[in-house]
Amino acid sequence: MLLGVGPDGPARGHRVAITGLGVLACCGIGVDAFWAGLQRPWSGGERRVPDFDPTRWFGPKEVRRVDRFAQLAVAAADMALVDAGPVQADPARCGVVFATGIGGLESLEEQLRVYEARGPRRVSPFLIPMMMPNAGAGGISIRNGWHGPCETITTACAAGTHAIAAAARLVASGRCDVVIGGGSEAAMTGLGIAAFTNMTALSTDGTSRPFDRRRCGFAIAEGAGAVVLERLDQARQRGARIYGEVLGAGSTADAHHITAPAPGGAGAAACIELALADAELAPGDIGHVNAHGTSTPLNDLAEAQAITKVFGTPGPPVTSTKGVTGHALGGAGAIEAVAAALTLAHRLIPPTAGYEEPDPDITLDVVHGEARPFTPAPVLSSSFGFGGHNGCLVLGPS
Repeated sequence: MLLGVGPDGPARGHRVAITGLGVLACCGIGVDAFWAGLQRPWSGGERRVPDFDPTRWFGPKEVRRVDRFAQLAVAAADMALVDAGPVQADPARCGVVFATGIGGLESLEEQLRVYEARGPRRVSPFLIPMMMPNAGAGGISIRNGWHGPCETITTACAAGTHAIAAAARLVASGRCDVVIGGGSEAAMTGLGIAAFTNMTALSTDGTSRPFDRRRCGFAIAEGAGAVVLERLDQARQRGARIYGEVLGAGSTADAHHITAPAPGGAGAAACIELALADAELAPGDIGHVNAHGTSTPLNDLAEAQAITKVFGTPGPPVTSTKGVTGHALGGAGAIEAVAAALTLAHRLIPPTAGYEEPDPDITLDVVHGEARPFTPAPVLSSSFGFGGHNGCLVLGPS
């Protein structure tokens, strides 16, 4: 991962290893259940995290003072740390970069009902810390006693990817030895669903069909993903299991429209190219693309055009896990980064659920029907969000 360009050329920092994964999604809690869920067709219903018990991480009083998105964030981060094994590092050199697109909408909506029914004096004094977007990152650092950078990124549906990229740069630069990166979202409230429905963003039948000719909108979901990132030399020294490395990242803005992508996927293509340059790779080095693939007509087409522009036709095999997981907004990129790391570990590309009828305007090699064997090679994981935010990560085998 490059740190910048000076008069003598690019400066390369520490290599960044992925040593721990944590995930909560509608298809499973924990990496094993999640990975198994990605191999199966979606069985229907709302895409909430099933059987999530926050009291595993919070006491009975505390749990009532933490919004669900922050509960999911803390749980995912804790799972990732357990998965990483004992990490010995100075707390001042341990950090957190966690993302959300919306934050504590559930708490805000609940307390608004209290305000309207019972008046302002009955509004919870904990509302602000419950609804603030940085509650997830703050909760993770407090729980672990880490005094290094603790930051929140809120770039809509690109936020989880941006957070992991920022976390990796803290390690690559030498500022931190260990950083948790990830994202979380729990915005499946009445207000949230109504808003997305009325802007005609959601699938009319709840089915997510990434890149399929019949796609008509995304399936809203909740969930969280987290990765533990540390210096590769340190990880090897302690004998850690290494899922892979963060090789590079890119970030651009469409500067076009608050919700619609730039025509032809120009901003997304530029972001992919930046990520490849940051990783010092050529397009032909990428073995797989874990696409944003939301199942919306405009966004899937623009993303496909961007992938084709950079990689040609048909390009590397592409999958979108949103056919199973749905779209967890600010948590999506982090969940998909976990999926990409597991693809490297299991040497298998999960299929794109919901993809059955090819779109004649999309010429991608979409993995569908069943998982495809994969010889580990660099993987591109991309996220694109309202506001014109584009984020890409390049992960590779170690």
